[in-house]
Amino acid sequence: MTTTAKKTPRTDLPAAIAGRTAIVAGNGLLPVAVAESLRKQGGNPLIVAIKGEAEPALYDGEHAEISIVELGGLVKILKAEGISNVVLAGGIRHRPEFRAALRPGNGNLVALYRFLRAFRLGDDGLLRAVIATIESYGFRVVGAHEVVPDILAPAPGTMTRKRADQGSVANMRAAREAAVMIGALDIGQAAIAVGGRVVALEGVEGTDAMLQRVAELRRAKRINRKGGVLVKCAKPQQEVRADLPAIGVSTVENAMRAGLKGIAVEAGRTLILGYAETVAAANEAGLFIETFEQVQDGS
Repeated sequence: MTTTAKKTPRTDLPAAIAGRTAIVAGNGLLPVAVAESLRKQGGNPLIVAIKGEAEPALYDGEHAEISIVELGGLVKILKAEGISNVVLAGGIRHRPEFRAALRPGNGNLVALYRFLRAFRLGDDGLLRAVIATIESYGFRVVGAHEVVPDILAPAPGTMTRKRADQGSVANMRAAREAAVMIGALDIGQAAIAVGGRVVALEGVEGTDAMLQRVAELRRAKRINRKGGVLVKCAKPQQEVRADLPAIGVSTVENAMRAGLKGIAVEAGRTLILGYAETVAAANEAGLFIETFEQVQDGS
């Protein structure tokens, strides 16, 4: 566990981020976007980088580093740095082994015990348990979208020049139903449909890996129909302060390689990382990006 010196936090920030904010940073670009937004708003965020996960750019400036099993150590850092708010941003590629978590020095036993119990749950259950543990020590867990509100997918409609055709609408419907079903089971947040039939469901490998799998199936001629749509939506029981579904330029690039016609995401509960760049990439690739109404009551 490493740390850098702290500075005096500002007190005139918006209510959602009043006081100093720490970003517990996993992999991907979301932690970078949150950090940049806070700094533009005059904040002085502390980056708590998860070892082996966080982007190298996050190590520039004030930061601390912990392993994924150091929840007790995280609490100590937050207290020492005068943190009020905590943003959990980015993914975790691998869950740790219990033996690693039981090493001496991984933090106080109460936090560690809660953390170990949480790892027996699904992803959403894990996040809820981690959030509850952090908040039990007096910190406020804030969603990334509260810090960067314009990162959320806009109201239902088409974001790109190209729109979904009739076949794509049918694919969107099929993939959305599948995504909601696996979300209710706390498995994943995305599905792909081709020719009105679901051909791939997101698991622990993530969206980009699922898209790569579909591209491989096409090359092997296991998928013969053209087109297809990727749908991403929040789980019906989603903890919105962490792990909202997200798309970005890489999603568009991989969707194109997978031979899809477009992407559809849930309005207001999906993050778009690099909005302008993502839309531009879709326009250049000839793909559509559409948003649909928020999922209600798991339907």
